[in-house]
Amino acid sequence: MPEVCRFDGITIRLYFREHGPPHFHAVYGELEAQISINDLSVLHGNLPARRLRDVIDWARTRQTELQMAWDRAQARESPGRIDPPV
Repeated sequence: MPEVCRFDGITIRLYFREHGPPHFHAVYGELEAQISINDLSVLHGNLPARRLRDVIDWARTRQTELQMAWDRAQARESPGRIDPPV
């Protein structure tokens, strides 16, 4: 599963050819949440509240890039890298 970003101990990943809806995986330690790219809702799993806010804030500014990375991953191409928060 390609890593597209890493910040504050959080790893953002996308799977190749995964089922819809478009989403990404945010991993923090042993915890993982699947987050919808379209509306940034948690589809499955959980993270500590502070880390989830950090992920959602980052994703809100990167939604277009996340969707493009999802599309590439679904085509079995490298999703590329997305910048961490500034």
